[in-house]
Amino acid sequence: MEYDDRGIISGGSHYFALTRTATYSYLAALPLFLAYEILILLVNGGSRAQIRVGADIWIKQAMSVLGAPGIFSVGILVLLIGTAVFYAERKKQLPIHGRYFLAMIGESLFYAVIVALVVSYIVGLVFAADTGIFPARAMQSSPIGKVEMLVLSIGAGLYEELVFRVLLVGGLFWGIQHFVSDKITAYIVAAVVGALAFSAVHYIGTLGDSFELSSFIFRFLFGLALNGLFLVRGFGVAAWTHALYDVLVVSQILA
Repeated sequence: MEYDDRGIISGGSHYFALTRTATYSYLAALPLFLAYEILILLVNGGSRAQIRVGADIWIKQAMSVLGAPGIFSVGILVLLIGTAVFYAERKKQLPIHGRYFLAMIGESLFYAVIVALVVSYIVGLVFAADTGIFPARAMQSSPIGKVEMLVLSIGAGLYEELVFRVLLVGGLFWGIQHFVSDKITAYIVAAVVGALAFSAVHYIGTLGDSFELSSFIFRFLFGLALNGLFLVRGFGVAAWTHALYDVLVVSQILA
């Protein structure tokens, strides 16, 4: 990323340089956060048994150990951290272009379809079966409703990317660097471990899918692709790609 003498991003790749910054990632992810938090309250209808994204619950449980109460604790933390990062980066005087956010959503939709096509093709070759680019068979027996599934799809893009890409892969990368001198090796190891964990959690708990090796490999490869997007295009694009893919999967069921 290149800056001019005022600290403003310059160069030919203006869109790509700006949209992978923390500022654009935060602002792009904000609609996902608001949509999920508002809609999940509506679909839960005040029920004591809250249906929420697993990654959201994990963060909440970790925060409860530190004495942070209430269902809004995670959301408040995300907003506070994101706002702090946003204002810290504002010192660079990054220009805010509204059209770039629409372009990020379009770019993410493109990645969601292309990555699904490539991954399903690879899995199809390995297992000699047509999994489809939006395999929804495992979700059709879900005990929760279709509208709830749609809302959870939105939240998964935000919270699973936050847990698996930012915290897990980022944390592993930071830790592994202390033992290996090559940063590329450190990131590859972190990415593979993160993708394995990302795939495995889909089969855990009462709402988890029945284990199938083909779906495990599909999710593992999809997780690797999201790791790559996070590294190259930033959190905002990775979160929207994940959310839009999940929405497309659920939309098949709602159709």
